[in-house]
Amino acid sequence: MKHETLTERIIGCVVQVHRTLGPGFVEPIYRRALVIELRRCGLHVEVEKEVAVFYEGENVGTHRLDLVVNEAVVLELKAVSELAAAHYEQLRSYLRASGLQVGLLINFGRERSDFRRVDSPTA
Repeated sequence: MKHETLTERIIGCVVQVHRTLGPGFVEPIYRRALVIELRRCGLHVEVEKEVAVFYEGENVGTHRLDLVVNEAVVLELKAVSELAAAHYEQLRSYLRASGLQVGLLINFGRERSDFRRVDSPTA
């Protein structure tokens, strides 16, 4: 699996943040805490990285990715009771736009941390 060691390190950070904060906060709180934890583990983190979105070869706008770790893994953060199919599709769209192949969909809104690996269809 591509970036398996990196995703395992990221998941360890997610679990630590969730153990410390627990559920109930809004997404920006978890994002800030996760950035601190990822950087403490020696990982490079880009916050709200902008990527261009193209249609038929023309730029139609930009989108901001929640977090990108080591220029390799997109993290899409949620603080919801349940992940929906739309959340997975959102992350797949971000992977296509960024050209990256691996993403983690992370939900801090549950009693236990919830994270799902999503691979680009071209991975």
